[in-house]
Amino acid sequence: MEIHVLHRQGLSIRAISRQLGIARNTVRSYLRDQAHTPSYGPRAERPSKLDPFKPYLRERIEAAKPYWIPATVLFREIKTQGFTGQEGIVKNYIRQFKPTTQEDVVRFETLPGQQMQVDFTTIRRGRSKLKAFVATLGYSRASFVRFSSHERQEDWLTGVLPRFHGRFKNG
Repeated sequence: MEIHVLHRQGLSIRAISRQLGIARNTVRSYLRDQAHTPSYGPRAERPSKLDPFKPYLRERIEAAKPYWIPATVLFREIKTQGFTGQEGIVKNYIRQFKPTTQEDVVRFETLPGQQMQVDFTTIRRGRSKLKAFVATLGYSRASFVRFSSHERQEDWLTGVLPRFHGRFKNG
């Protein structure tokens, strides 16, 4: 096999014989004889720890349609039935059955001045954390960000009141 590999790499018969320490005629005879050329076919399927549980998993997935059962739940179920493998095997197997259809995103539309969404987010930079108050108006999608070091009520109020006070009805 080594002779064939070296020959495919472009080495001459003389270079192969020198490198392997064998006669040039030996190299020639191996290169001429196709019976010594290694040929590999597809590997035989190895039995999996999951094989006895595959019919049960397919049955559970079909029964739950149109809903999806998470792999962690299915893993817990077959573990009680005697499965000794890991959760990753189950995840990889059921991935092929997961529906790929994506639902259209429907935007939530409001009239001007009707709605605002607010939240805090954490921005990490190394060990330090910085909190950011984010407010987004529902109609225009205009956003406002104010940074603070905490997530207290007073930080929320200083974030929302000065900026948007008076822009809403009743407000």
